[in-house]
Amino acid sequence: MRTKLYILLSLAAMLISACSYIPEDEQLIYVKPAPVERSVLIEDFTGQRCVNCPNAAQEIEKLIEQYGEDAIIAVGIHSGPLGFHTNSRFYGLSTDLGDSYYTFWNLEYQPVGLIDRGAPTEYTAWGTLVREELQKSAPIDINVDVTPGDDSHFDIYTMIQGVDGDTQGKLQLWIVEDEVTAFQMMPDGTRNDNYVHNHVFRAAVNGDWGEDVSVQEGYSTLIDHSIILDEDWNPEKISIVAFVYNNSGVLQVTKAKLLADVEE
Repeated sequence: MRTKLYILLSLAAMLISACSYIPEDEQLIYVKPAPVERSVLIEDFTGQRCVNCPNAAQEIEKLIEQYGEDAIIAVGIHSGPLGFHTNSRFYGLSTDLGDSYYTFWNLEYQPVGLIDRGAPTEYTAWGTLVREELQKSAPIDINVDVTPGDDSHFDIYTMIQGVDGDTQGKLQLWIVEDEVTAFQMMPDGTRNDNYVHNHVFRAAVNGDWGEDVSVQEGYSTLIDHSIILDEDWNPEKISIVAFVYNNSGVLQVTKAKLLADVEE
């Protein structure tokens, strides 16, 4: 009996050994994901009663023209003492969440911006900081796809791929609207009631500070969300800004139009 058992174990070992052997020219070799271009997030804390804020908006447009709209992702967060909430006479762009962000970062003046979640700085320094951030490598890649549903309902699918090392942080999704007409105090002290605001922060999709996310190099994770737009927002001008951040700052950011097939 022991002899038969020995023979069976020997045969099993031979089979396992044979199955585990793979010729060197047929073995799978890990290939590191290709590098992705870095994009930069500008959080522009602005206000309709801020006379210098149009200058910061112009600086953003210059940076977009210089580096491209895929490289520079701006969000105008109307907030703080110079922000304005809608009243019976005028349309305001400030939000309660924008005010919370302004308070959280201990901001004391406007315009002021965070470049990839670095220290708050004046708009005159944004060009240098953006150039420095663009030279860094991105450890992840982010892609956003939006599927329209009924009425004002949209499904958002965010794909995060690990590119360089394992990444842990938070995924934040924001709703942003372009070409919003509302009053703005101008640098010369006048009020422009037909000022066109771009990159206007509207709301957060997945909580005030996003949600935990973890992705390994060479792997991807897919996260889905649903939103219903406010009736005052124009879907044709809405975009989703998606970024991942941790204690070191913003790791990568991207922007996707809600209706990608709309002609400009």
